[in-house]
Amino acid sequence: MDAFFLLFNRYIGDRAKGQKINWAKIRPPTAEQVVAYAQLPRPATPKALLTKLAVLKLNGVAGTTLGSSGPKSAIEAREGMSFLDISVRQIEHLNSEYKVNVPFVLMNSFNTAEDTKRIVQKYPPGHGDLYAAITSSGLVDELLAQGKEYLFVSVSNVDNLGAVVDINILEYMDKHNAEFLMEVTDKTKADVKGGTLINYDSRVRLLEIAQVPSEHVEDFKSVRTFKIFNTNNLWINLRAIKRVMENDGMQLEIIAKSKESKSGEEVLQLETAAGAAIKHFQNAHGINVPRSRFLPVKSCSDLLLITSNLYILEHGQLVMNPARMFHSSPVIKLDSHFDKVPAFQRRFRSIPKMLELDHLTVAGDVSFGRGVTLRGTVIIVANEGSKIEVPDGAILENKLVSGNLQLTDH
Repeated sequence: MDAFFLLFNRYIGDRAKGQKINWAKIRPPTAEQVVAYAQLPRPATPKALLTKLAVLKLNGVAGTTLGSSGPKSAIEAREGMSFLDISVRQIEHLNSEYKVNVPFVLMNSFNTAEDTKRIVQKYPPGHGDLYAAITSSGLVDELLAQGKEYLFVSVSNVDNLGAVVDINILEYMDKHNAEFLMEVTDKTKADVKGGTLINYDSRVRLLEIAQVPSEHVEDFKSVRTFKIFNTNNLWINLRAIKRVMENDGMQLEIIAKSKESKSGEEVLQLETAAGAAIKHFQNAHGINVPRSRFLPVKSCSDLLLITSNLYILEHGQLVMNPARMFHSSPVIKLDSHFDKVPAFQRRFRSIPKMLELDHLTVAGDVSFGRGVTLRGTVIIVANEGSKIEVPDGAILENKLVSGNLQLTDH
């Protein structure tokens, strides 16, 4: 509660001072501030590097938006395994392959603490208080005592199955004495609201859409101007965290979000972003990584994508199926009939084959039989009061299906 009051007082103080980001000073990051992943060399001795590493993943989100009463990480993702199961398998494989002992730590919230055995620290909304939590809980000192030097943090929670340890990034961090690395990836139209790295007064900083003056929001969304966004995969030097927290601490920008409580009251949620800490570290910059390192599941549309044959699971890591001709994922839009996992599972008797799919939109009372194949652009819309049932074995290629229909042949 003390942390909340400090955050609230800072918010009131900033409002009174009228402190806002100066848009005229904002520039795209320089080539030195964001390094291309393709330029990173592969380490000659990965085992020695991995002995210096610990992995922390946020596990604070409940699965309520997907219709689950427990932690989101407990929802089944693939092949009978939950997101948490897959994350554990990733670390087990890493430790087994290189014969190391990389610790795996989960950071829980009030919503998930009782349902998760490995609890580090409870924390309120947002993830900027990550640093205070791991410092005050003694985790930083404990890891340093074990000989660990670096922390790989997946702030986007356990559901980002693309957030796996990458020894190339670890090698780069060690070799270049970078205290903080943020993984960014190329922005698409679906990512226009995501935070981006900027050059501000010749220093790299994270800019979130909530910080942008209203008259410049469309400028912020421009893919031409701001070409990358923050994946929330962070690599941080543990000794640097200890130094910063023991000296002046961190003054992270406050993000204010207007929300509505269950009783209908308007509330203001104050957050800070973990990535905003980049300004406090020396030789901090971004690494422009492949999109495959950003596979979060925020909706059942995302869940359909990662459970399909578009991906295969290798030692807990999702890899694009080599049989797919295109390296990008298709666009999938499922409407509110598919919002919750139980409804999603009822409407898909089995996950359709989507290797050749470009775009899928489904709206209304629609259900799919077993062994359905989707190719090209497929749009299925059941009008209000109508129902569409796609039968077992159906092949839909560049099809628009609408109205009230029960397909019987293909």
